[in-house]
Amino acid sequence: MQKKYFEETLLNDNILDALYDMRFEACTPIQAACIDPIIEGKDIMGVAQTGTGKTAAYLLPVISCLDDGGYPEDAVNCLIMAPTRELAQQIDQAMQGFGYYLDGISSVAVYGGNDGNRYNNEMTALKKGASVVIATPGRLISHMQMNNIDLSKLSFFILDEADRMLDMGFSDDILTIAKQIPKSCQTIMFSATMPAKIEDLAKTLLKNPLNVKIAVSKPAEKIQQSAYVCYSKQKDGILSEIFKTQQKRVIIFSGKKQRVKEIYRNLVKKNVSCGAMHSDLSQAERDDIMFRFKSDTIDVLVATDIVARGIDIDDIQMVINYDVPRDVEDYVHRIGRTARAERDGIAITLVSDDEIYLFKRIEKFLGRKIEKNALPAELGEAPDYEADKSHSTTANRNRKRHGGAKHHGASGKKDNSKTNPKQKNNERNEKSMRPERKRFSGKRKRKDNPTVHPEE
Repeated sequence: MQKKYFEETLLNDNILDALYDMRFEACTPIQAACIDPIIEGKDIMGVAQTGTGKTAAYLLPVISCLDDGGYPEDAVNCLIMAPTRELAQQIDQAMQGFGYYLDGISSVAVYGGNDGNRYNNEMTALKKGASVVIATPGRLISHMQMNNIDLSKLSFFILDEADRMLDMGFSDDILTIAKQIPKSCQTIMFSATMPAKIEDLAKTLLKNPLNVKIAVSKPAEKIQQSAYVCYSKQKDGILSEIFKTQQKRVIIFSGKKQRVKEIYRNLVKKNVSCGAMHSDLSQAERDDIMFRFKSDTIDVLVATDIVARGIDIDDIQMVINYDVPRDVEDYVHRIGRTARAERDGIAITLVSDDEIYLFKRIEKFLGRKIEKNALPAELGEAPDYEADKSHSTTANRNRKRHGGAKHHGASGKKDNSKTNPKQKNNERNEKSMRPERKRFSGKRKRKDNPTVHPEE
Protein backbone atom coordinates (compact mmCIF):
# COMPACT_ATOMS: atom_id res chain seq x y z
CA MET A 1 0.00 0.00 0.00
CA GLN A 2 1.25 3.44 -0.94
CA LYS A 3 2.07 5.64 2.05
CA LYS A 4 -0.76 7.96 3.00
CA TYR A 5 -0.41 11.06 5.17
CA PHE A 6 -2.96 12.28 7.69
CA GLU A 7 -3.03 15.56 5.77
CA GLU A 8 -4.48 13.66 2.81
CA THR A 9 -7.45 12.29 4.79
CA LEU A 10 -10.81 13.88 5.58
CA LEU A 11 -9.84 14.57 9.21
CA ASN A 12 -10.65 18.11 10.29
CA ASP A 13 -8.04 20.77 11.13
CA ASN A 14 -8.37 20.46 14.91
CA ILE A 15 -7.46 16.75 14.73
CA LEU A 16 -4.62 17.46 12.30
CA ASP A 17 -3.21 20.10 14.66
CA ALA A 18 -3.15 17.56 17.50
CA LEU A 19 -1.47 14.95 15.27
CA TYR A 20 1.12 17.51 14.19
CA ASP A 21 1.98 18.29 17.82
CA MET A 22 2.30 14.56 18.49
CA ARG A 23 4.66 14.20 15.48
CA PHE A 24 2.28 11.85 13.66
CA GLU A 25 2.58 12.32 9.88
CA ALA A 26 1.92 9.06 8.00
CA CYS A 27 -0.99 6.66 8.49
CA THR A 28 -0.45 3.00 9.30
CA PRO A 29 -2.11 0.63 6.76
CA ILE A 30 -5.19 0.08 8.96
CA GLN A 31 -5.58 3.84 9.46
CA ALA A 32 -5.19 4.57 5.74
CA ALA A 33 -7.88 1.99 4.95
CA CYS A 34 -10.42 3.01 7.62
CA ILE A 35 -10.31 6.75 8.38
CA ASP A 36 -12.08 8.12 5.29
CA PRO A 37 -14.69 5.32 5.01
CA ILE A 38 -15.67 5.86 8.67
CA ILE A 39 -16.06 9.61 8.07
CA GLU A 40 -18.17 8.75 5.00
CA GLY A 41 -20.52 6.73 7.21
CA LYS A 42 -19.63 3.14 6.34
CA ASP A 43 -19.77 0.21 8.76
CA ILE A 44 -16.34 -1.42 9.11
CA MET A 45 -15.19 -4.97 9.86
CA GLY A 46 -11.45 -4.67 10.50
CA VAL A 47 -9.08 -7.55 11.14
CA ALA A 48 -5.76 -6.34 12.52
CA GLN A 49 -3.48 -7.42 15.34
CA THR A 50 -2.60 -5.32 18.36
CA GLY A 51 0.05 -2.73 17.62
CA THR A 52 -1.11 -1.81 14.10
CA GLY A 53 -2.65 1.51 15.15
CA LYS A 54 -6.29 0.44 15.07
CA THR A 55 -7.26 2.61 18.07
CA ALA A 56 -6.44 5.72 16.05
CA ALA A 57 -8.04 4.14 12.97
CA TYR A 58 -11.50 4.43 14.54
CA LEU A 59 -11.00 7.12 17.20
CA LEU A 60 -9.63 9.85 14.90
CA PRO A 61 -12.47 9.81 12.33
CA VAL A 62 -15.18 9.50 14.99
CA ILE A 63 -14.06 12.49 17.07
CA SER A 64 -13.43 14.45 13.87
CA CYS A 65 -17.08 13.87 12.91
CA LEU A 66 -18.28 14.82 16.40
CA ASP A 67 -16.19 18.00 16.28
CA ASP A 68 -17.69 18.97 12.91
CA GLY A 69 -21.08 19.05 14.64
CA GLY A 70 -24.61 17.96 13.80
CA TYR A 71 -24.90 15.48 16.68
CA PRO A 72 -27.21 15.73 19.73
CA GLU A 73 -25.85 17.70 22.67
CA ASP A 74 -25.95 16.27 26.21
CA ALA A 75 -26.19 12.75 24.79
CA VAL A 76 -23.93 9.72 24.38
CA ASN A 77 -22.91 9.87 20.72
CA CYS A 78 -20.19 7.18 20.63
CA LEU A 79 -19.87 3.95 22.62
CA ILE A 80 -16.57 2.05 22.49
CA MET A 81 -16.53 -1.46 23.98
CA ALA A 82 -13.24 -2.96 25.23
CA PRO A 83 -12.64 -6.40 26.79
CA THR A 84 -10.45 -5.21 29.69
CA ARG A 85 -10.13 -2.16 31.90
CA GLU A 86 -6.49 -1.80 30.82
CA LEU A 87 -7.50 -1.40 27.18
CA ALA A 88 -10.34 0.95 28.18
CA GLN A 89 -7.82 3.13 30.03
CA GLN A 90 -5.45 3.06 27.06
CA ILE A 91 -8.21 4.17 24.66
CA ASP A 92 -9.22 6.93 27.07
CA GLN A 93 -5.61 8.19 27.22
CA ALA A 94 -5.47 8.24 23.41
CA MET A 95 -8.75 10.16 23.41
CA GLN A 96 -7.22 12.86 25.61
CA GLY A 97 -4.28 13.31 23.25
CA PHE A 98 -6.16 13.23 19.94
CA GLY A 99 -8.87 15.53 21.28
CA TYR A 100 -6.52 18.17 22.68
CA TYR A 101 -7.92 20.97 20.51
CA LEU A 102 -11.56 19.87 20.62
CA ASP A 103 -14.10 21.90 22.60
CA GLY A 104 -17.34 20.44 23.89
CA ILE A 105 -16.42 16.78 23.34
CA SER A 106 -16.28 14.93 26.66
CA SER A 107 -15.34 11.32 27.37
CA VAL A 108 -15.51 8.88 30.26
CA ALA A 109 -13.98 5.43 30.78
CA VAL A 110 -16.32 2.98 32.50
CA TYR A 111 -14.89 -0.23 33.96
CA GLY A 112 -15.16 -2.44 37.01
CA GLY A 113 -12.88 -2.95 39.98
CA ASN A 114 -13.29 0.53 41.45
CA ASP A 115 -14.61 1.98 44.67
CA GLY A 116 -17.99 3.66 45.18
CA ASN A 117 -16.66 7.12 44.42
CA ARG A 118 -15.51 6.07 40.98
CA TYR A 119 -18.88 4.47 40.25
CA ASN A 120 -20.68 7.69 41.28
CA ASN A 121 -18.43 9.74 39.00
CA GLU A 122 -19.20 7.38 36.11
CA MET A 123 -22.92 7.63 36.83
CA THR A 124 -22.82 11.44 36.85
CA ALA A 125 -20.89 11.59 33.55
CA LEU A 126 -23.22 9.10 31.87
CA LYS A 127 -26.41 10.86 32.95
CA LYS A 128 -25.09 14.20 31.70
CA GLY A 129 -24.34 12.55 28.37
CA ALA A 130 -20.60 12.20 27.75
CA SER A 131 -19.88 12.47 24.01
CA VAL A 132 -17.69 9.33 24.03
CA VAL A 133 -18.09 6.44 26.48
CA ILE A 134 -15.36 3.78 26.65
CA ALA A 135 -16.60 0.76 28.60
CA THR A 136 -16.12 -2.86 29.51
CA PRO A 137 -19.28 -4.93 28.90
CA GLY A 138 -19.98 -5.99 32.48
CA ARG A 139 -19.72 -2.48 33.93
CA LEU A 140 -21.85 -0.97 31.17
CA ILE A 141 -24.57 -3.59 31.71
CA SER A 142 -24.56 -2.60 35.39
CA HIS A 143 -25.14 1.06 34.51
CA MET A 144 -27.84 0.10 32.00
CA GLN A 145 -29.70 -1.88 34.66
CA MET A 146 -29.62 1.21 36.91
CA ASN A 147 -30.88 3.43 34.05
CA ASN A 148 -27.72 5.52 34.24
CA ILE A 149 -27.17 5.65 30.48
CA ASP A 150 -29.38 6.42 27.49
CA LEU A 151 -28.19 4.91 24.19
CA SER A 152 -31.22 5.97 22.14
CA LYS A 153 -29.31 8.79 20.37
CA LEU A 154 -26.09 6.83 19.76
CA SER A 155 -24.41 7.47 16.39
CA PHE A 156 -21.26 5.29 16.66
CA PHE A 157 -20.98 1.79 18.18
CA ILE A 158 -17.42 0.41 18.24
CA LEU A 159 -16.19 -3.01 19.39
CA ASP A 160 -12.42 -3.22 19.91
CA GLU A 161 -10.75 -6.65 20.20
CA ALA A 162 -14.08 -8.35 19.56
CA ASP A 163 -12.50 -11.81 19.53
CA ARG A 164 -11.17 -11.25 23.06
CA MET A 165 -14.60 -10.18 24.27
CA LEU A 166 -16.16 -13.35 22.92
CA ASP A 167 -13.36 -15.49 24.36
CA MET A 168 -14.05 -13.91 27.76
CA GLY A 169 -17.74 -14.80 27.58
CA PHE A 170 -19.18 -11.36 26.76
CA SER A 171 -21.20 -12.46 23.72
CA ASP A 172 -24.59 -12.20 25.45
CA ASP A 173 -23.66 -8.85 27.01
CA ILE A 174 -22.71 -7.43 23.60
CA LEU A 175 -26.02 -8.53 22.07
CA THR A 176 -27.92 -7.08 25.06
CA ILE A 177 -26.18 -3.73 24.59
CA ALA A 178 -26.69 -3.82 20.80
CA LYS A 179 -30.48 -4.14 21.27
CA GLN A 180 -30.51 -0.73 22.98
CA ILE A 181 -28.87 1.21 20.14
CA PRO A 182 -30.69 2.76 17.16
CA LYS A 183 -30.83 0.81 13.90
CA SER A 184 -29.29 3.81 12.13
CA CYS A 185 -26.16 3.65 14.33
CA GLN A 186 -22.86 3.27 12.47
CA THR A 187 -21.08 0.12 13.74
CA ILE A 188 -17.35 -0.59 13.64
CA MET A 189 -15.73 -3.87 14.71
CA PHE A 190 -12.06 -4.70 15.10
CA SER A 191 -10.68 -8.15 15.81
CA ALA A 192 -7.22 -9.72 15.75
CA THR A 193 -8.64 -12.92 14.23
CA MET A 194 -11.70 -13.82 12.15
CA PRO A 195 -13.15 -17.10 13.45
CA ALA A 196 -16.68 -18.17 12.58
CA LYS A 197 -18.16 -16.69 15.78
CA ILE A 198 -16.83 -13.23 14.87
CA GLU A 199 -18.28 -13.55 11.36
CA ASP A 200 -21.64 -14.44 12.89
CA LEU A 201 -21.49 -11.43 15.24
CA ALA A 202 -20.52 -9.16 12.35
CA LYS A 203 -23.50 -10.37 10.29
CA THR A 204 -25.79 -9.60 13.24
CA LEU A 205 -24.47 -6.09 13.97
CA LEU A 206 -23.04 -4.65 10.72
CA LYS A 207 -24.84 -3.27 7.66
CA ASN A 208 -23.08 -3.80 4.31
CA PRO A 209 -19.67 -3.43 5.98
CA LEU A 210 -16.40 -2.56 4.35
CA ASN A 211 -14.08 -5.48 5.19
CA VAL A 212 -10.48 -4.49 5.92
CA LYS A 213 -7.90 -7.14 6.70
CA ILE A 214 -4.31 -6.28 7.59
CA ALA A 215 -2.01 -9.31 7.53
CA VAL A 216 -0.29 -10.32 10.75
CA SER A 217 3.13 -8.69 10.69
CA LYS A 218 6.27 -10.61 11.51
CA PRO A 219 8.11 -9.82 14.76
CA ALA A 220 10.75 -7.09 14.66
CA GLU A 221 14.13 -8.24 13.34
CA LYS A 222 15.81 -6.81 16.45
CA ILE A 223 14.15 -9.50 18.62
CA GLN A 224 16.54 -12.39 19.26
CA GLN A 225 14.19 -15.39 19.39
CA SER A 226 15.05 -18.77 20.89
CA ALA A 227 13.37 -21.66 22.67
CA TYR A 228 13.95 -24.41 25.21
CA VAL A 229 12.34 -27.75 24.35
CA CYS A 230 11.58 -29.41 27.67
CA TYR A 231 9.16 -31.34 29.85
CA SER A 232 6.72 -29.28 31.91
CA LYS A 233 8.47 -30.17 35.17
CA GLN A 234 11.74 -28.72 33.82
CA LYS A 235 10.38 -25.21 33.16
CA ASP A 236 11.04 -23.82 36.65
CA GLY A 237 14.62 -25.05 36.44
CA ILE A 238 15.06 -23.24 33.11
CA LEU A 239 13.71 -20.03 34.64
CA SER A 240 16.24 -20.33 37.46
CA GLU A 241 19.02 -20.70 34.89
CA ILE A 242 17.82 -17.65 32.93
CA PHE A 243 17.66 -15.51 36.06
CA LYS A 244 21.27 -16.25 36.91
CA THR A 245 22.20 -13.70 34.25
CA GLN A 246 19.04 -11.68 33.49
CA GLN A 247 16.86 -10.18 36.20
CA LYS A 248 16.04 -6.69 34.94
CA ARG A 249 13.11 -5.51 32.77
CA VAL A 250 11.63 -8.95 32.10
CA ILE A 251 8.02 -9.95 31.37
CA ILE A 252 6.95 -13.57 31.76
CA PHE A 253 3.70 -14.52 29.99
CA SER A 254 1.39 -17.42 30.71
CA GLY A 255 -2.06 -18.12 29.33
CA LYS A 256 -3.53 -19.11 32.71
CA LYS A 257 -3.88 -16.93 35.78
CA GLN A 258 -3.33 -19.87 38.16
CA ARG A 259 0.02 -20.55 36.52
CA VAL A 260 0.91 -16.85 36.77
CA LYS A 261 0.34 -17.08 40.52
CA GLU A 262 2.53 -20.19 40.77
CA ILE A 263 5.37 -18.63 38.76
CA TYR A 264 5.19 -15.52 40.93
CA ARG A 265 5.39 -17.54 44.16
CA ASN A 266 8.36 -19.56 42.88
CA LEU A 267 10.25 -16.41 41.86
CA VAL A 268 9.60 -14.78 45.23
CA LYS A 269 11.13 -17.84 46.91
CA LYS A 270 14.21 -17.29 44.75
CA ASN A 271 14.38 -13.64 45.91
CA VAL A 272 13.53 -12.27 42.47
CA SER A 273 11.96 -8.80 42.64
CA CYS A 274 8.69 -9.35 40.79
CA GLY A 275 4.96 -8.68 40.57
CA ALA A 276 2.00 -10.59 39.12
CA MET A 277 -0.78 -9.26 36.87
CA HIS A 278 -3.97 -11.30 36.47
CA SER A 279 -7.74 -10.83 36.48
CA ASP A 280 -8.19 -11.72 40.18
CA LEU A 281 -6.53 -8.47 41.24
CA SER A 282 -8.47 -5.30 41.93
CA GLN A 283 -7.90 -2.32 39.65
CA ALA A 284 -6.02 -0.52 42.43
CA GLU A 285 -3.69 -3.52 42.81
CA ARG A 286 -3.04 -3.70 39.06
CA ASP A 287 -2.33 0.02 38.87
CA ASP A 288 0.10 -0.25 41.78
CA ILE A 289 2.00 -3.17 40.19
CA MET A 290 2.23 -1.41 36.83
CA PHE A 291 3.48 1.77 38.49
CA ARG A 292 6.13 -0.19 40.41
CA PHE A 293 7.24 -2.01 37.25
CA LYS A 294 7.40 1.14 35.12
CA SER A 295 9.36 2.95 37.85
CA ASP A 296 11.88 0.05 38.22
CA THR A 297 10.77 -0.71 41.77
CA ILE A 298 10.27 -4.31 40.66
CA ASP A 299 12.35 -6.01 37.97
CA VAL A 300 10.10 -8.79 36.65
CA LEU A 301 6.40 -8.82 35.70
CA VAL A 302 4.46 -12.08 35.39
CA ALA A 303 1.24 -11.59 33.42
CA THR A 304 -1.61 -13.27 31.57
CA ASP A 305 -2.39 -12.40 27.95
CA ILE A 306 -5.59 -10.56 28.86
CA VAL A 307 -4.01 -7.96 31.13
CA ALA A 308 -0.96 -7.80 28.88
CA ARG A 309 -3.06 -5.81 26.37
CA GLY A 310 -2.58 -2.73 28.52
CA ILE A 311 1.21 -3.04 28.87
CA ASP A 312 2.95 -0.34 26.84
CA ILE A 313 6.55 0.04 28.08
CA ASP A 314 9.52 0.81 25.84
CA ASP A 315 12.48 -0.58 27.80
CA ILE A 316 11.60 -4.30 28.19
CA GLN A 317 14.82 -6.26 27.67
CA MET A 318 13.43 -9.81 27.69
CA VAL A 319 10.12 -11.60 27.19
CA ILE A 320 9.69 -15.19 28.37
CA ASN A 321 6.79 -17.32 27.14
CA TYR A 322 6.33 -19.79 29.99
CA ASP A 323 3.90 -21.62 27.75
CA VAL A 324 3.34 -21.55 24.00
CA PRO A 325 0.37 -19.37 22.99
CA ARG A 326 -2.29 -21.14 20.95
CA ASP A 327 -2.49 -18.36 18.36
CA VAL A 328 0.32 -16.93 16.25
CA GLU A 329 -1.10 -13.45 16.88
CA ASP A 330 -0.66 -13.91 20.63
CA TYR A 331 2.96 -14.97 20.13
CA VAL A 332 3.69 -11.91 17.99
CA HIS A 333 1.93 -9.67 20.51
CA ARG A 334 3.80 -11.13 23.49
CA ILE A 335 7.31 -10.88 22.10
CA GLY A 336 6.48 -7.50 20.59
CA ARG A 337 6.69 -6.05 24.12
CA THR A 338 10.48 -6.06 23.70
CA ALA A 339 12.76 -4.43 21.07
CA ARG A 340 10.67 -1.25 21.06
CA ALA A 341 11.83 2.31 20.38
CA GLU A 342 14.84 1.13 18.31
CA ARG A 343 16.13 -1.10 21.14
CA ASP A 344 17.23 -4.74 20.91
CA GLY A 345 15.35 -7.46 22.77
CA ILE A 346 15.33 -11.15 23.67
CA ALA A 347 12.35 -13.53 23.45
CA ILE A 348 12.58 -17.03 24.95
CA THR A 349 9.81 -19.63 24.75
CA LEU A 350 9.59 -22.71 26.95
CA VAL A 351 8.16 -25.48 24.76
CA SER A 352 6.94 -28.56 26.62
CA ASP A 353 6.56 -31.90 24.85
CA ASP A 354 2.80 -31.42 24.36
CA GLU A 355 3.27 -27.88 23.00
CA ILE A 356 5.68 -28.79 20.20
CA TYR A 357 3.01 -28.85 17.49
CA LEU A 358 1.86 -25.35 18.56
CA PHE A 359 5.40 -24.02 18.32
CA LYS A 360 5.87 -25.60 14.88
CA ARG A 361 2.84 -23.60 13.72
CA ILE A 362 4.62 -20.44 14.86
CA GLU A 363 7.80 -21.44 13.02
CA LYS A 364 5.76 -22.12 9.89
CA PHE A 365 4.25 -18.63 10.09
CA LEU A 366 7.69 -17.07 10.62
CA GLY A 367 9.08 -19.05 7.71
CA ARG A 368 12.12 -20.24 9.64
CA LYS A 369 13.31 -22.42 12.48
CA ILE A 370 13.81 -20.72 15.83
CA GLU A 371 17.08 -21.49 17.61
CA LYS A 372 16.76 -24.22 20.27
CA ASN A 373 18.82 -23.74 23.42
CA ALA A 374 20.46 -26.69 25.18
CA LEU A 375 18.96 -27.59 28.54
CA PRO A 376 21.17 -27.14 31.61
CA ALA A 377 22.87 -30.48 32.22
CA GLU A 378 21.38 -30.91 35.70
CA LEU A 379 17.83 -30.90 34.28
CA GLY A 380 18.30 -34.13 32.34
CA GLU A 381 17.20 -35.11 28.84
CA ALA A 382 14.93 -33.00 26.65
CA PRO A 383 12.09 -34.28 24.43
CA ASP A 384 12.83 -34.97 20.77
CA TYR A 385 11.51 -31.90 18.97
CA GLU A 386 11.57 -33.50 15.53
CA ALA A 387 9.72 -36.63 16.65
CA ASP A 388 6.72 -34.48 17.72
CA LYS A 389 4.81 -37.31 19.36
CA SER A 390 3.01 -34.76 21.48
CA HIS A 391 0.51 -33.85 18.77
CA SER A 392 -1.20 -37.21 18.54
CA THR A 393 -0.93 -37.73 22.30
CA THR A 394 -2.66 -34.45 23.05
CA ALA A 395 -5.33 -35.06 20.43
CA ASN A 396 -6.09 -38.54 21.81
CA ARG A 397 -6.29 -37.16 25.36
CA ASN A 398 -8.72 -34.45 24.23
CA ARG A 399 -10.84 -36.94 22.29
CA LYS A 400 -11.24 -39.08 25.41
CA ARG A 401 -12.00 -36.07 27.61
CA HIS A 402 -14.50 -34.35 25.31
CA GLY A 403 -15.90 -37.21 23.28
CA GLY A 404 -14.81 -35.88 19.92
CA ALA A 405 -11.85 -35.13 17.72
CA LYS A 406 -12.11 -31.36 17.72
CA HIS A 407 -10.92 -29.44 20.76
CA HIS A 408 -9.22 -26.06 20.50
CA GLY A 409 -7.30 -27.16 17.42
CA ALA A 410 -5.72 -30.15 19.19
CA SER A 411 -6.84 -32.58 16.49
CA GLY A 412 -4.28 -31.18 14.08
CA LYS A 413 -6.86 -30.94 11.33
CA LYS A 414 -6.96 -28.06 8.98
CA ASP A 415 -8.67 -24.97 10.39
CA ASN A 416 -12.25 -24.95 9.15
CA SER A 417 -12.94 -21.32 10.10
CA LYS A 418 -14.79 -19.46 7.37
CA THR A 419 -12.88 -17.11 5.21
CA ASN A 420 -13.70 -13.42 5.17
CA PRO A 421 -16.91 -12.61 3.27
CA LYS A 422 -16.37 -10.91 -0.07
CA GLN A 423 -16.22 -7.17 0.20
CA LYS A 424 -19.53 -5.58 -0.73
CA ASN A 425 -19.57 -2.35 -2.65
CA ASN A 426 -22.97 -1.05 -1.53
CA GLU A 427 -22.27 2.39 -0.14
CA ARG A 428 -24.38 4.35 2.30
CA ASN A 429 -25.07 8.05 1.74
CA GLU A 430 -21.75 9.84 1.80
CA LYS A 431 -21.01 13.16 3.47
CA SER A 432 -19.73 15.87 1.21
CA MET A 433 -16.04 15.53 0.44
CA ARG A 434 -13.74 18.43 1.27
CA PRO A 435 -11.29 19.75 -1.33
CA GLU A 436 -8.18 17.63 -1.72
CA ARG A 437 -5.44 18.53 0.76
CA LYS A 438 -1.84 19.16 -0.14
CA ARG A 439 0.68 16.62 1.06
CA PHE A 440 2.08 17.32 4.51
CA SER A 441 4.91 19.82 4.17
CA GLY A 442 6.12 19.95 7.77
CA LYS A 443 5.31 23.68 7.90
CA ARG A 444 1.93 23.57 9.66
CA LYS A 445 1.75 26.45 12.11
CA ARG A 446 1.77 25.07 15.62
CA LYS A 447 -0.43 26.52 18.30
CA ASP A 448 1.17 27.68 21.52
CA ASN A 449 0.35 24.90 23.92
CA PRO A 450 2.02 22.80 26.62
CA THR A 451 3.57 19.49 25.60
CA VAL A 452 1.19 16.55 25.63
CA HIS A 453 2.17 12.91 25.91
CA PRO A 454 -0.78 10.71 24.86
CA GLU A 455 -0.48 7.00 24.41
CA GLU A 456 0.30 6.02 20.84
